[in-house]
Amino acid sequence: MIVTTLIVVFAAIGVFFTFVAAVGMLRLPDVYSRSHAATKADTLGAGFSVLAVALYFGTVGETLRALILLVFIYYTNPTAAHAITRAAYSRGIDVWTTDDSEGSR
Repeated sequence: MIVTTLIVVFAAIGVFFTFVAAVGMLRLPDVYSRSHAATKADTLGAGFSVLAVALYFGTVGETLRALILLVFIYYTNPTAAHAITRAAYSRGIDVWTTDDSEGSR
């Protein structure tokens, strides 16, 4: 019963953070802010989802694979976001400021 409750809680937290990342990708104004939302919230969401999967299967092999996947996600998501924002900065894409939103209205 406790394991089932933990699985549901971890899956719900994972869905919540993934939803927050999706909203951030849609609502934030520039590539730098979107990258921040995708990196932080999506990594947490994926982490909690993978933990829920590891608890669900419960065997040593599946748990080890899930933990390896978790380490891979924690390593690659921030690295990819950094590479994307660095490429955007190299291409001369300006950072959004509050002055930009006032001028567009």
